Amino acid sequence: MGKSSKYPSFSGGSISVNGENKATTNKKGNTVVSNYNMSDAEKNIYNYAQNSLANSLPSVNVFDEDTQKNLQSQLDAYTLNGQKLINNMYTPMIDDLKTDIASRFGNFDNSVFMDNLNEIESNRAESINNLAQDVLAKRDELVSNELAQRYTYLGFLQDLQNNINSNILNYIAGSQQNSAAGNDYNARAYAANQASGSTLGNYANLASGVLSTMGPYGMAASAALQIAKNYV
Repeated sequence: MGKSSKYPSFSGGSISVNGENKATTNKKGNTVVSNYNMSDAEKNIYNYAQNSLANSLPSVNVFDEDTQKNLQSQLDAYTLNGQKLINNMYTPMIDDLKTDIASRFGNFDNSVFMDNLNEIESNRAESINNLAQDVLAKRDELVSNELAQRYTYLGFLQDLQNNINSNILNYIAGSQQNSAAGNDYNARAYAANQASGSTLGNYANLASGVLSTMGPYGMAASAALQIAKNYV
């Protein structure tokens, strides 16, 4: 049986964490395959992120009836509060004006009362108009905040998915590096073994040549040495 010159087999690689094998690299046929072993918790998180993204994306900019009611409720509360502030500001002004005019003139049918009342009403009308503009701005703000929260949630899901994918790639890269280190070691060992075998073979050839000149016994020893060389 002669000396084998078969190249060393492929060296796989693996990464373990707390005794649990997380990533492996092996050769199947002519294909090098790397695999990551997800824990049950990782699978749940990964599937949740994927499913939630798939379900949320089609309706991210669509407000259902409940969302619209909620936004309108907040807008109504904002409008009511603004109206209350205006009334609390201008109603006492009118009451004070009435009290002052009644005490001075005994009635409200005079230019002083009307002029002051018109000024107060003009200011109140301006405040109401400003409130209307504020309500429109508030509506836009509520819509923007709702969308921002949705986009933030989608970003959170995307980050979850990306973090898991990043960990997977890092673990797989580690298993591939371990495999590469094993294959490099095997290749060096193979090369060293081949070099060693070649050197011994050269010595055997030289010794065989010397022995062949020594007659029948030398010829027999030379043949035995050539046979033994095949097992080095």
